[in-house]
Amino acid sequence: MIELRHLGKTYKAAGRDIIALDDINLTIEDGEIFGIIGLSGAGKSTLVRCINLLERPTEGEVRIDGRDITLLKRKELLELRRTIGMIFQGFNLLEQRSVLRNVMFPLEIAGMPKADAKDRARELLKLVGLDEREGSYPSQLSGGQKQRVAIARALATKPKYLLCDEATSALDPNTTRAILSLLKEINETLGVTIIVITHEMKVIDQICDKVAVLDQSRIAEQGKVSEVFVTPRSQIAKELIFPGNRKEFGDHGGRRIRITFHEAYAYNPVISQMVMECQVPVNILFADIKKLDNEEYGHMIFELPVEERDAEKILAWLKKSPVDWQEEV
Repeated sequence: MIELRHLGKTYKAAGRDIIALDDINLTIEDGEIFGIIGLSGAGKSTLVRCINLLERPTEGEVRIDGRDITLLKRKELLELRRTIGMIFQGFNLLEQRSVLRNVMFPLEIAGMPKADAKDRARELLKLVGLDEREGSYPSQLSGGQKQRVAIARALATKPKYLLCDEATSALDPNTTRAILSLLKEINETLGVTIIVITHEMKVIDQICDKVAVLDQSRIAEQGKVSEVFVTPRSQIAKELIFPGNRKEFGDHGGRRIRITFHEAYAYNPVISQMVMECQVPVNILFADIKKLDNEEYGHMIFELPVEERDAEKILAWLKKSPVDWQEEV
């Protein structure tokens, strides 16, 4: 288990304090895939680097399996880091080493005999689907293949935790889906706890169990992915879940309503029924359906008519319906 308690990180720059993290409190249970999402500059990368102390927090505790690792001596910290793998957006492979020797690298540092390190590396390359490319060099690989090598390398020392810092940001959509599926498989087959840092909600949707939403160095909200998706409370979560703003949707002056469709209503023609019964048209601005925790959830945002009497007909219908809805500010 990873516990962050009142974690803070402040940098000094040009004679003033820059707060990167402010009173962060998180608990990540063993076996989870935990997502941390936020816009650029929210503090995501600083947070993940504080978990293995690549960045030293200014205040607070980082507790891993009950130990506050900020109190560990250098040797103890180095031993602990072998239980925490990390993959990056830029892959960070050694260009002069073959694929096989890249994966062997952390094992060599740990003092494992070369023959054993080679066997372990080949086992991991087979796991990530690159056993036939062990003699290739990074320059000969695609972006997705490079990230698979980086994942294999991160798993070399049999870590309990895997930190993924924007690991799919440099990849195309199809490759992203493949890498996320691989991470899900690793979580399920090896039991590795995975922390995913991203600015993309689609990454959270695909593999995460829980999510924390960061905004301006603080946690705006956290919870199960399905709960945050269905009932986002913070403005930043709404912005991440619903792409586009008022200007991009177009503004005709009408009030906006967001409907949330749970499993029972995800495919029901709710809007059609509403329009036919009220005899009032609405302007649909956004709609999306996702499968989370093996259940279907959907969102729709529509604009009410400018004429107040027509708008009130729609609102009266919604108040009597079983559909979850709220007016967007």
